Amino acid sequence: MGAGGAGAGRTGYGDVLRMPYAARLLGGTLVGRLPHATGPVAVVLFTRAEGGSYSLAGALAAVYGVATAVGQPLLGRAVDLKGQPRVQLPAAVVSALGMVLLAVAGIGSLPVAFGAVAVAGLFTPPLEGGLRALWPSVLRDEERVHRAYALDAVAQEVMFTVGPLLVTLLVSLRSEAAALVVINVLGVLGALAVVSSEPSRTWRSAPREAHWLGALRSPGLLALFGAFFFVGLALGSITVAGVAYADDHGRDEIYGWLLAALSFGALVGGVVYGARHWPGAPETRLRAITALLALGYLPLALTPGFVPMLGLAALSGVFLAPALACSFVVVDRHAPAGTVTEAFSWLVTTFGVGAAAGTAVAGPVVEGAGTAWSFSVAGAAGLAALLVLTATSRVLAVPAGAGHPVRSGSVPAASEPDDFADPGFGSGENDRNGAAQPGFSSGREA
Repeated sequence: MGAGGAGAGRTGYGDVLRMPYAARLLGGTLVGRLPHATGPVAVVLFTRAEGGSYSLAGALAAVYGVATAVGQPLLGRAVDLKGQPRVQLPAAVVSALGMVLLAVAGIGSLPVAFGAVAVAGLFTPPLEGGLRALWPSVLRDEERVHRAYALDAVAQEVMFTVGPLLVTLLVSLRSEAAALVVINVLGVLGALAVVSSEPSRTWRSAPREAHWLGALRSPGLLALFGAFFFVGLALGSITVAGVAYADDHGRDEIYGWLLAALSFGALVGGVVYGARHWPGAPETRLRAITALLALGYLPLALTPGFVPMLGLAALSGVFLAPALACSFVVVDRHAPAGTVTEAFSWLVTTFGVGAAAGTAVAGPVVEGAGTAWSFSVAGAAGLAALLVLTATSRVLAVPAGAGHPVRSGSVPAASEPDDFADPGFGSGENDRNGAAQPGFSSGREA
């Protein structure tokens, strides 16, 4: 039956979470990613508490970010090759030990401090990519998987809002060092909850072609990553521009309200987007969403008073979670066989590198041209993302060859929603046009 039929009408967030292991995997992944979501904040607070300068705090946080960006695709490839438990849990433990070393040793020895955050970042487990690789085999329905991607994007907004608040709470109750330790212990427990589940233990990547480029040999993925570098750049620039706006208005708390409004907008947008079925090719839909995302960023350059600015910040976030959710579908469609976790990890890395570039670009713009122009960086970056997707539309229109051997219940990687065959039959291989070829399984194991 087509996904546009009964599946579209009956599949909601509750239906997704009621599936066996779904709530456990989502919750465990979110808890396991707390160290990643809070790492820069926790490192900065700890460094300042130890008497370090803002420059040192920023340098340590930057090293952590760069190391995470390097480690994610490497560990993602290892997950595809070795399975989730053999990589995710050991990586989580080593990453936590790096942060514990920082908490115990302090910043008295800079080589130790920098080495500790580098280890913590490099071994951050790719739980985000791992979860998205698990959804098809857990949910066994394409519409549920798309709904889960939207739920994942919404949950990210909650985590990146609540995580820093949890750090500040732990600091107020105990200390900055205790916050580092507790957050990373929680991260290990979250990873343990995921990898000890049956879906994680039994998941195996599809057979992969030996190729040193791995997921990066897909032209469609390269186009997507190029676009999302600029989406990350937009968000990174807003981080700096928001601080400048708060300084202009003489109230530090304004910065927190602006980011909260942006996250609220993203949460609302993600919930609405995931609540309905969207027909047609996700690549085409992603271009439309990115265009709306860019349009949402442009009015920020008006920098009106506080209350209108909150409204503009919320508006600018509305299409962020839908863009992320749609990009997850595109990644799954274009990832070469056996590289799905690595592909999702590259998206995380590209987004993070773009965000770092955004903070680097927006700072000089604030100093040289003012707050309004620093917000313009976000709008320009959004338009650049749209330009990349438009210029590469022909490449994105052709998903990677599907039809890799799968277990029953996997989701086809190259079928349109209206062409979707119910999972579990395993009776065809999707060619580039979504047609089924007899004799092969009907999709990619994720």
